[in-house]
Order: sequence, then structure tokens, then C-alpha cells
Amino acid sequence: MFEHVTTAPPDPILGLTDAFKEDKNPSKINLSVGVYQDATGKTPILPSVKEAEKRLLAGETSKGYKPISGDPVYGTAVQKLMFGEAHPVVTGGRAFTAHTPGGTGALRVAGDYLARLHNKPTVWVSNPTWANHNAVFEAAGLSVKSYPYLDKAQRALDFDAMMATFNTMGPGDVVLLHGCCHNPSGVDPTIEQWKKIGETLAKRGIFPLVDFAYQGFGDGLSEDAAGLLALCEHVDELLICSSFSKNFGLYNERVGAITAVAKSPEHIKAVASQIKVTIRSNYSNPPAHGAAIVTTILTDPALKAQWEKEVAEMRSRINGMRHLLVDTLKVKGIARDFSFIIHQRGMFSFSGLTKEQVQKLRDQFAIYIVGSGRINVAGITDKNIGPLCDAIKAVL
Repeated sequence: MFEHVTTAPPDPILGLTDAFKEDKNPSKINLSVGVYQDATGKTPILPSVKEAEKRLLAGETSKGYKPISGDPVYGTAVQKLMFGEAHPVVTGGRAFTAHTPGGTGALRVAGDYLARLHNKPTVWVSNPTWANHNAVFEAAGLSVKSYPYLDKAQRALDFDAMMATFNTMGPGDVVLLHGCCHNPSGVDPTIEQWKKIGETLAKRGIFPLVDFAYQGFGDGLSEDAAGLLALCEHVDELLICSSFSKNFGLYNERVGAITAVAKSPEHIKAVASQIKVTIRSNYSNPPAHGAAIVTTILTDPALKAQWEKEVAEMRSRINGMRHLLVDTLKVKGIARDFSFIIHQRGMFSFSGLTKEQVQKLRDQFAIYIVGSGRINVAGITDKNIGPLCDAIKAVL
């Protein structure tokens, strides 16, 4: 059986991390994988998470299975974090949330659900988008196309081209939108643009699928949800895939959620039942520990306030590194204007470096960047900023 199996190419992002680990250069820098790092280059465990784990360990009495969709309290907490407690989606019983193994698990559940219940619709993803989006939906048996998103010359959203493509889509098509902190560009629509997106999708009968992986890493927890809320002013049906890897630092716990929003409580009951069937034939039940951490924090006012402060500190460090990178490149005498990096949001920046320049950075300086030129800004520190900017100057 296995004699004819050929070796698969390495993952374009995680494969770089493997190569980075094997690199013997003591000055190596990893700006590829999407993981938050602190000023020392470490991925920390948040103090609020540590406290929640202590409470869970002391109070845990069983390792029994969780329900297919996870604990209902977790689902309610996730909805309130996204929409706020008083939003009609929450108070009107129009939403259902299931705990999934990470945001990627949520995307795959969404893909499987759409393929099984909605005649395998075409999924439109932004160009560029997260490298794994296409693979996840194609594995679910869906056709994937792309719509224009980034004006690479201006390093800004190509809104007109994006909307023109939306106006060519047919009813039932699915459009994947990044809720905030677009990966990999860091370029987000304005609130007015979000409203126009919602108007167009509603008018044409296009179904929105929102990848919401970085809430709190842009401008704030509520601020980063503003685009989603603006979208919901015009569309009354959508799917949202959440991840708590970043804003809770729970990378290896794989904590995510899929939330369906329907027109009525009656509709959401039917959709919820089908999402449960989809999950049952995939991983059956979600893992418990990470979601219990999130639930403990979000349902305790003191812990939640502490966590919000920790998210603000991570966000401040990321934005500070954006300014430091731009300022240091200028000090190094680089003529190219990199000021666009300051205006982007989230962990990532589409640097504009070519694939050849990225390869030189790796071969000559042991600096690891995704081939597209995407940089994880959170990987920059006061210690590595000088060598990084020197290397960028050399390859430019």
C-alpha cells in the first residue's frame, strides 16, 4: 500500500518553523508562524489563564465526554464576546455556538456543513488570504475561487475591485471575510465599507462566512467586533469561525467555535441539529480543557478584567513593534516607504518583499519569512530589530 506514496511538500508556514528549529545559526529570527511572542521572544502563558487553570484543577471531578457542541455556557460566553450581551442576535435566540478544535476545526466544520446541506457552494476567499483556507475548503469538497482584496502598489484595500467581484457572484455563493486583522495583509475595511459589504451580500443573496481569529489584536475587543456588527445590520444569516489561540494564548489547547446566526429561533434549531451531525462524524466531541479556561475567564468579572488588560498589553506591544520597524528601517537609510506597516492591524504585515528577497533573508541571514512576504510583527523584538533591518537593507 505505501510503496507508491510520494512525499508531500512541507506546509508553507509550519514547514518554515521546522526548518527554523533545525537551523544552527545562533542569530536566527522566525517571523513566519502566526504565534504571539513577548519582548523576550517567548510565547507566554497569560496570568489569567494560569489562575483559571488552578481553579479548574482544584474543582475538576470528571473526565467524561462533553456534549457534541461543547458546554452551553461556553457557547453563550463566545456569543457575548462577539456581539455584546444586548445584541438582538443574542437576546433573540438567533445564534447557536459549538465548541471546535481551534479556528481551523471551525472552518472545516463550516466546510463540511456547507457541502452536505447547501449543495457544495463555491467559496470565495480574498486574494491574498491565509494559506490554509483553500486547502480546508477543498478537503471538504468545495470549489474555491478568489476575489480581489489588496492593492499591492498602494498597500491598501482594493475596495472597488472587491465590490465589483461581489456583484458577479450568484445567490448561494459563500464569501469568506476576515472579521479583523486580515491575515496576511493587516488591511481591514472601514466600518462604512463593512456596511456596504453587508448591503451587497444581502442584495445578491451571498452567504457570509466570517473568520474571526484575532479579536482584540487590532484596536480593542469591542472595536474589532465592529465590522461584524456592521455586517449583521444587513445580513441575517451567516457563519462565524472563532479562534482563541491568539487572544488567550491557547495555541496548543486548540480552542475555537463555530457560530451560526439565523433569521429566527426556529431556523437556528434546525441548523444547530445539522451542525451537530457534521461534528459527530468528524471528531465526535470537543476537547474540554481549553474551552473550560475561556469559560472560567469570561464568566468571572475579575478574571475577565485581568484578561482584557493582558490582551491590551499584547496589542500595544504589536503596534509598538510596527512603529519600531518603520522607524528603524528609516534610520538605516532605506529609501523605500514602509509607513503603511503602521496603519495595518494585527500580527501580520504584507511587507512587499519578493519571494527572491525572502529566500535571500533565509539563506544569508537565517531570517524566516513566508514566501509571500508576510511578516509576523509579533516576532520582532528590541534585540533582533537591528539585525533584521540590516538584513532587509541588504536584500533590497
